[in-house]
Amino acid sequence: MFILTKIADLVQIKPDQFEKPSHIAIEDSINAKYSNKVIQKIGLCICMYDLLWASEGLIGHGSGMVNVNVEFRMIVFRPFKTETLFGRITEANQNGISLRTDFFEDIYVEFKELPENTQYNHDEKAWMWLYDPDSEPMYYDKNEMVRFSVTDESWHDQTPESTEQEAIDQAKKRSPYCIKGTMMKEGLGVCLWWG
Repeated sequence: MFILTKIADLVQIKPDQFEKPSHIAIEDSINAKYSNKVIQKIGLCICMYDLLWASEGLIGHGSGMVNVNVEFRMIVFRPFKTETLFGRITEANQNGISLRTDFFEDIYVEFKELPENTQYNHDEKAWMWLYDPDSEPMYYDKNEMVRFSVTDESWHDQTPESTEQEAIDQAKKRSPYCIKGTMMKEGLGVCLWWG
């Protein structure tokens, strides 16, 4: 679920950070630039793990900021395919179920990835699994803790296609990183079902 990724980049240290020791100022700049942001094809950056190398700082013309080339490792959230994770149901509709973890919200399980004999209940706005025709259906209720397996991921570049406000708004609406999951295998689905 969490991996270490090596990144090389240029960070800028603002003049108001000069009073700090240089390694602290560099770490703060890296975390401000990357933490809680998605990097395409890498994942959701959590925080810097360690600083591997830093160049001498060069003061930029006119800005007073110090430019430092750095190489560091970042803790990144990017689960691998078939990895089993826990999440909570946030919403259900006819197309499937939306899930979230404590820190990531863009997880989706399509209806075709739910167990056989699962139906959508329009009145309850929830999916229900008819495991045994002689017993009550088992519901995928909102806020229930579920176990799911990762099947795929999708990336969306949030750079707008044009400078028009409508294009900018559309780009912002799309999540930069989404995870797709399944609950078809035994042991997956609502945790309470499996004891």
